[in-house]
Amino acid sequence: MSKTPLTKKGAQSLKEELDELKNVKRPKITEAIADARSHGDLKENAEYHAAREEQGLMEARIRDIESKLGNAQIIDVSTMDAQGKVVFGCTVELENIETEETFVYTIVGEDEADIKQNLISYASPFAKALIGKEEGDVAEVRAPGGITEYEIMEVRYE
Repeated sequence: MSKTPLTKKGAQSLKEELDELKNVKRPKITEAIADARSHGDLKENAEYHAAREEQGLMEARIRDIESKLGNAQIIDVSTMDAQGKVVFGCTVELENIETEETFVYTIVGEDEADIKQNLISYASPFAKALIGKEEGDVAEVRAPGGITEYEIMEVRYE
């Protein structure tokens, strides 16, 4: 099985979530189940069933995070010598050649991607068009509306 790339920051975020689930939420749910059990008949006990469902969802999330971390190739871009090229984990400042609008994106793993935070997946067509390019290069991004050209203004390894 091949490893899935994950930034150092993304791995840390998953570890923090896992710690929160195991050490804070798991005990609370266990307590809620015990409390609901004390109310009597479990067949018609909505609190008990809700707590059990929440426990199931939380345990599934714990397994998911453990699997992702176990199968991750954690990449610390700040220690790499990428020689100015756009690579996984770097932050890229772009300018749309046509509109002169600027954008800043960080190329991350698929599980970390969040366009609202300007985090794009390395597997996205947009990131694929950028990877391997350098400052001053023009990347052509194919989109449903046609091809858009972006000039790479700056590449940072943070």
